[in-house]
Amino acid sequence: MKKSCSGSFVALIVLCLASVSGFGQSGALTGAGSTFVNPLMSKWSKEFHALHPEVEINYQSIGSGGGRQQFLARTVAFGASDAPLTDEQVAQAGGAANVVHIPVTQGSVVISYNLPGVPKQVRFSPDTVAGIFLGTIKMWNDPKIAADNPGLSLPTWPVLVVHRSDGSGTTDVFTDYLSKVSADWKAKVGRGTSVQWPAGIGGQGNEGVANQVRNTRGGVGYIELAYARQNKMPYGSVKNRAGNYIEPDPTYVTDAAASLKDLPSDLRFSITDQAGSQAYPIAGTTWVLLYTDQSNIAQGKLAASFVEWAITDGQKYANELDYAVLAKNLVQKSQAALRTVKCGGKPCLQK
Repeated sequence: MKKSCSGSFVALIVLCLASVSGFGQSGALTGAGSTFVNPLMSKWSKEFHALHPEVEINYQSIGSGGGRQQFLARTVAFGASDAPLTDEQVAQAGGAANVVHIPVTQGSVVISYNLPGVPKQVRFSPDTVAGIFLGTIKMWNDPKIAADNPGLSLPTWPVLVVHRSDGSGTTDVFTDYLSKVSADWKAKVGRGTSVQWPAGIGGQGNEGVANQVRNTRGGVGYIELAYARQNKMPYGSVKNRAGNYIEPDPTYVTDAAASLKDLPSDLRFSITDQAGSQAYPIAGTTWVLLYTDQSNIAQGKLAASFVEWAITDGQKYANELDYAVLAKNLVQKSQAALRTVKCGGKPCLQK
């Protein structure tokens, strides 16, 4: 029998909305973390709410470091990070059986610069990228940059490096790449969400780095592709392992992910510096972090439902916002991991 929604009690409103949508759940869901994924997460939140008006998604774009901290403190329903939890953080979360990493999207970290009057896209080899961020390449007309860009007239301006000042998954992706392609970088700086930068000034979030580069003549920094395109900022192509200069288009991020042959069971992996001929080399993944034993059953069901939608139907919004669509095998493994999340001892996902 079809239920009527004409009751006089305000308390019935939420129940009626749920019955109209067919979703059967209502409430607010709070997540925090990655600024890298924020443009896509904002789109997902809006579209999921349009499908299910009884659900509000509140995502706080505070950086991957902050997202992991809030996740570990259990102050949010889910964390979002462009770097997986470390072994130490997994232990802090209660062990590998107590936490899942769900890949929700992938994208490119670009080298954006402010060089008014330079007519063509600047190309960067791995040695040049490392030299710029190590602070050993100090001028834009340095012979190493010139060798990457034959025939391009480069200005005699100082190279002014901008990096992240906060704990950042974007930084983890970028320094993971540099640690793979530069022995000097690996020895002197290494990989991490926060490192001791040899040169440059800091900016808060992808937004802060983009603003610093945009307002600094000769500035150069690393940001997620969507931020560069939204701000109409130029960005370079990067030489990959196959020797090809590749633009950071989502298609070439998919090529990078496809080059990864074996996915670990815990889904903690890296797609930087992959071997594919068309693989963009500075590519990364955003994971949603969830506890497998959800103490708040209503929140757990909402979180699982939202994440499952994001990695399936929600993927149709990825390309338009400059993210790569997840490969089918990765979606399948992510769904299997999501089914291990329990609410009151039963799977949170409702069939």
